[in-house]
Amino acid sequence: MTTPTIVLVGHGMVGQRFLEALADRGVTERARIVVLCEEPRPAYDRVRLTSYFSGTTPDGLSMVEEGFLAKHGIELYVGDPAETVDREARRVTARSGRAFAYDTLVLATGSYPFVPPVPGREARGCFVYRTIEDLLAIEEYARTATTGAVVGGGLLGLEAAGALKGLGLDTHVVEFAPRLMPVQVDEGGGAALLRTIEGMGLTVHTGTGTREVVTADGAVTGMRLSDGSELATDMVVFSAGVRPRDQLARDCGLDVGERGGIAVDAFCRTSDPAVLAIGECALAADGRVYGLVAPGYEMAQTAAAVIAGEGAGDGFTGADLSTKLKLLGVDVASFGDAHGTAEGCLDVVYSDSRSGVYKKLVVSGDGVLLGGVLVGDAEQYGLLRPLTGSVPPVSPERLVLPAGAGAPVALGPSALPDDAVICSCHNVTKHAIGRCASLPEVKRCTKAGTGCGSCVKVIEKLLPAPADLGLCGCFSYTRSELYEIARTLRLTSFAALLDSHGREEARGGEGCEVCKPAVGSILAGLDHGYILDGEQASLQDTNDHFLANMQRNGSYSVVPRIPGGEITPDRLIVIGEVARDFGLYTKITGGQRIDLFGARVDQLPSIWTRLVDAGFESGHAYGKALRTVKSCVGQTWCRYGVQDSVRMAIGLELRYRGLRAPHKLKSAVSGCARECAEAQSKDFGIIATANGWNLYVGGNGGATPRHADLLAQDLSDAELVRLIDRFLMFYIRTADRLERTSTWLERLEGGLDHLRDVVVHDALGLCDELEALMAAHVTGYRDEWAETLDDPERLRRFVSFVNAPGAPDPSVRFVPERDQIKPDLTILTIGNLEGATSR
Repeated sequence: MTTPTIVLVGHGMVGQRFLEALADRGVTERARIVVLCEEPRPAYDRVRLTSYFSGTTPDGLSMVEEGFLAKHGIELYVGDPAETVDREARRVTARSGRAFAYDTLVLATGSYPFVPPVPGREARGCFVYRTIEDLLAIEEYARTATTGAVVGGGLLGLEAAGALKGLGLDTHVVEFAPRLMPVQVDEGGGAALLRTIEGMGLTVHTGTGTREVVTADGAVTGMRLSDGSELATDMVVFSAGVRPRDQLARDCGLDVGERGGIAVDAFCRTSDPAVLAIGECALAADGRVYGLVAPGYEMAQTAAAVIAGEGAGDGFTGADLSTKLKLLGVDVASFGDAHGTAEGCLDVVYSDSRSGVYKKLVVSGDGVLLGGVLVGDAEQYGLLRPLTGSVPPVSPERLVLPAGAGAPVALGPSALPDDAVICSCHNVTKHAIGRCASLPEVKRCTKAGTGCGSCVKVIEKLLPAPADLGLCGCFSYTRSELYEIARTLRLTSFAALLDSHGREEARGGEGCEVCKPAVGSILAGLDHGYILDGEQASLQDTNDHFLANMQRNGSYSVVPRIPGGEITPDRLIVIGEVARDFGLYTKITGGQRIDLFGARVDQLPSIWTRLVDAGFESGHAYGKALRTVKSCVGQTWCRYGVQDSVRMAIGLELRYRGLRAPHKLKSAVSGCARECAEAQSKDFGIIATANGWNLYVGGNGGATPRHADLLAQDLSDAELVRLIDRFLMFYIRTADRLERTSTWLERLEGGLDHLRDVVVHDALGLCDELEALMAAHVTGYRDEWAETLDDPERLRRFVSFVNAPGAPDPSVRFVPERDQIKPDLTILTIGNLEGATSR
């Protein structure tokens, strides 16, 4: 039997979702899948395109899970778009000359930016805002520009304006309509948005169009507007909407709409049954071209079901155009009949021009919620949108009033019907989410929460809460609660905390392997002395017991601190001499330090002595504490650098060294948006801008990598340090045991917005307290290696055998490899240990 071939033309977000849908249905196992992609890279997240200017790399925007294409045998040809389609022969020819016969052809060619036909539009300095390559070109040209103008004040236009502002340009927005975002918001919402954006330093021109781009020597020098005014600018970015890319369909004779778009039926079939079209290139059965990703995803699912021979229900007959996003830091959302076009509808409006908040709900005469607009505060979007089409459980007036102005209502999950669509990106209902037990399970099984992310808060409220939130069988309190108890009551020992606040049956006991290190970390973080003194020593993990990392053969590694990765030749020589004299294996770490492996426990003090005498101190590679603050070379050496990243990294590492936390902490500072230090993969990362520093939080690498989120931007040195102080102490106070900042931030009720309220806007009034806690840490810091070497009693623990303190452990052996050593893991006989009692 001949294997059928499916050719997909276009590999954007919708194209990738189509491939995933085919894989979910097993189609990739029985068909050859060929993908022709015009861009030089696989599918990426165009919704988050602007995040490139705040440090997200092109790879970080990728929508294609590593190994996905190979796993499913999908042939992807990047930079090789389809040029012609021969429908009679069922053959597609690509630009490279490759030809592919098909059984089914799927067009997902997307859209192209509309550029108004004004004189000068092709001059040097004119750009569109659509692809990563567009952004790279804008970034490069902006290096020599001082002023930029964006034509278009819609969603993408305002994102482009934010990008130009972030690049340090004086920025203008020109919008032909009488308000910004005319499709999504009404006049009141547009006014609120205008006030807020102008308050950020952008200049907005509404109700006027571009008549001409003024040039000199082929380059942009200004613009003439339709109201007769002129605007001096060095570059122009056109973002005035998009048009469906349907030329390939036109050329091969497929039916297209009068105003563009490949005509399809409810099952995404074109006028040729062997050809389907999905996404922004398609004119749907309801006569609309949808420019949002969620409808494109629905069409991708429908097309995959048709190809798989499954029932596709009623197919795709239309979509919810609701949207929620953050533009220039401003929450904007609209849903349902946002403009109140239904006959007899009524508006319920709350407006506060001082704070930039505007809320409007549209209701029918009998109280049915029809739609709404939210600007400046879109917190309730996730619950209001699913209620559209029903009568809310409370009056609409109470749904728009802010706290303190008439008892606002916090709608809970019980207010939503089971068939309410919670995730519009993937059309997931409340009932489907209710079958899952955790957010990761929801994302894995339904994909809800993996699109725009606006539904995550509601999903979390729908999930069951754990029955017992206690830290372990010894404590009914969480780690964060135990932290507050110990801090407030000034408890300085594990025994005191267990006897006063442990579960009744655990009091008077010794605790367990869960709570002892957790409480030990809390007490160390509250600066209750040297961690190996008295009771504290029994609470520490294996590595903390000897202030070094145990390796697989019982030896230890030593990692001296090298702040910011900067080291003098003399100190570098000292490390080499120590490694040579003690016969240690050396390895440069990913955190810009040098790791020395193969030390016996009895050798540790001697190694530390040499290092401390040379000015080194503990790098805390063994503890749940700050590890490193990486850096690139910054503006001192790099021609692209805009700030001194090395100086900042050194200062931050010395400030936060030894800071005990629920989990290890990593940081990095990049001197420009090229992000060579990989700051967005860190717990807190800093990226330089022309105006200061951008602060990112909640990132991590490892098995489940997560890009950090932008917390604040264009900060001065002092502002940056102050916000990091607050962020770290808030995390330490509220995180769970062994919880990375990334997991904590995703679990934190209110997520990034709540975190920003707490540490930037001081919404809880905690900032002075958080800063005081960090100041106490900085003042009280002591190097644990030096403290150990200064006390003979403390040195007594560093022996292999308590009854033979001078004897080395014979099981710690090494063999040569590549001019260094490696562990000899040969199993030893018990006779080798005769007469010695192991510690």
